[in-house]
Amino acid sequence: MKIIFLGTNGWYDTNVANAICVLVKTKKYDIVLDAGNGIYKLDKYVDGSRPVYLFLSHFHLDHIAGLHMLLKFNFRKGMTICAGKGAGKILNSILRRPFTVPLKKLKYKTEIVELPAQAGRIPFAFECLPLVHSDPVLGYRFALDGRTLVYCTDTGYCANAVKLAKGADLLISECAHGPGETNPGWPHLNPESAAAFAVESGAKRLALVHFAADRYPAVKDRIKAEKIAKGIFKNTTAARDGLKLTV
Repeated sequence: MKIIFLGTNGWYDTNVANAICVLVKTKKYDIVLDAGNGIYKLDKYVDGSRPVYLFLSHFHLDHIAGLHMLLKFNFRKGMTICAGKGAGKILNSILRRPFTVPLKKLKYKTEIVELPAQAGRIPFAFECLPLVHSDPVLGYRFALDGRTLVYCTDTGYCANAVKLAKGADLLISECAHGPGETNPGWPHLNPESAAAFAVESGAKRLALVHFAADRYPAVKDRIKAEKIAKGIFKNTTAARDGLKLTV
């Protein structure tokens, strides 16, 4: 399983990174986690010869704005968009004229799967659970190619996140808050709490993503976050756009 970080910012793009999007390449599928503006790089790594599955954590614009770019691609085996309850109504209200090209007008087949109700339509093992945020958000756990990958973004600390990440080979966790920062009214993790989350869950490796663009305006800010997190959980990497990991 190969992980390619196409976008690692939260909120908006900067000269450091695009908004959140992560590609997971497995033996049979190309899996995309969130559709921030980093998704525009997808055709560097995906040629459309395998089914594409896009999992959205939630519907905040920094996680779905890249859907406007779906017209750029030619996924000959089709794309399945997986998201929470009400996804069909929500996405079809945005992916239409005058905003963008509707899904049904793309040159490849697309379908929307609402989770968890329609999870059985996905041909590989995964689990999703609600996390803690200002609006409904899902965390994901995938069991593919003999490895376990967990993706938890836009969340404060919660039991469901720990449950999903239990013993994961790789935990991709958000790190939107700056070091030492907390805000109960805007649930997110900081480097310390993300690392503590990895320790508690028994994850083997931690990749920090979704760095808030205003809190982490420079690469040095990510380096600092990584150093702090490593003091709690040694096997931590602060992801940057273009980073590739093998799990």
